[in-house]
Amino acid sequence: MGAPVVWFEIAGRDLDALTTFYGGLFGWKVDAANPERYGMVDTGAEGGIPGGIFAPGGDVEYVTFYVAVDDVAAALQQAETLGAKVVQPPTPIDSGATIATVNDPEGHRIGLIQQPA
Repeated sequence: MGAPVVWFEIAGRDLDALTTFYGGLFGWKVDAANPERYGMVDTGAEGGIPGGIFAPGGDVEYVTFYVAVDDVAAALQQAETLGAKVVQPPTPIDSGATIATVNDPEGHRIGLIQQPA
């Protein structure tokens, strides 16, 4: 079974600057009107995948993508076996899905998402 890329995420220090940049460059509309100020991206395009832009604070900066997996815990174990380091352990989110992130052996952040049953 394949594992599709289902989400992208851009994290940095200044949400307004990131929103202005990606909106100006690609025409994306970013709605961060929520308590977490997590900017949900509307690319305005047919097809493609959705994503988000946010500024979690501190020196957290990355661009990543999320891959759908059947079992996030098993995928984390396999990732560690292959040389990855767990950055975020399995974490439930509002949609009922569970997410986790790892840094691959070269330090690139990869997200994993298990959809609710």
